[in-house]
Amino acid sequence: MEPRTIRVGLVQSPIIGDVAEMLARTSAHVRTAAARGAQLVCLQELFAQPYFCQVEDHRYFDWAEATTGPTCTHMSGIAKECGVTLVVPFFERRAAGVYHNTLVVFGPNGEQLGMYRKMHIPDDPQFEEKFYFSPGDLGFMSVPTPEVKLGPLICWDQWYPEAARLTALKGAELLTYPTAIGWLAQEKAEHGAQLSAWQTMQRSHAIANGVFVVAVNRVGIETLAGQSIEFWGHSFVCDPTGKILAEAGSGEEVLVVDCDLTAIERTRQIWPFFRDRRLDAYSGLTKRWSDE
Repeated sequence: MEPRTIRVGLVQSPIIGDVAEMLARTSAHVRTAAARGAQLVCLQELFAQPYFCQVEDHRYFDWAEATTGPTCTHMSGIAKECGVTLVVPFFERRAAGVYHNTLVVFGPNGEQLGMYRKMHIPDDPQFEEKFYFSPGDLGFMSVPTPEVKLGPLICWDQWYPEAARLTALKGAELLTYPTAIGWLAQEKAEHGAQLSAWQTMQRSHAIANGVFVVAVNRVGIETLAGQSIEFWGHSFVCDPTGKILAEAGSGEEVLVVDCDLTAIERTRQIWPFFRDRRLDAYSGLTKRWSDE
């Protein structure tokens, strides 16, 4: 089998300053990743803004932009400048009163290769996303890029095996999860195992589907209206066996990782989970709950 390797960059950053400063800071990180040979660079969820979903406040709707807005326009230019495929998550204003948690995949010429809208929208204390975001309506997808078939998903999607499976069935070889996850200040001591659960869940997607998984989380403590979240970072890449190839710490970091895509077929030959699926027995998955 011919070698087929992609070098992936992950940009893990705290939110410092305004949008203009975050665009400049993130652009510098993308350049760093590209200088280290990254061909695909993934940013974190809502990378240019504080995580405003800690509170319900209509003023934050003003932060939303169209796909032709300044954030996407700037980052498409960075993709072209660096000659990389770039995953850019942002707060999308689709129409008056219709907003999404979205990412755009830009190709190495700055062209738009695909767009994904977050399908699963959480509604938890300090993760009040249903107030802001309509559920995605573009479905699960595989985005062809020059190096890899990319499966874009976002944060809360990572807890759903169905999302990973359907994306893999579309042909995706690498799932990417831009993320904003951390501990609430009052719950860290009680729920410290969340980080391990977060990694375990995504590693399981890699194993069950025979794909690479790239998880990109933000870092730092963000306080809004007297409430705080400590984003724990620990962005990582794992291979189709679930092995973590590289992992960031809890600070600002640009992680660059080589992924041998030929491992996908080798792993699926050993663990033929797709072969042994019982399509005749899965109709219950389309029900909210089995009441029989």
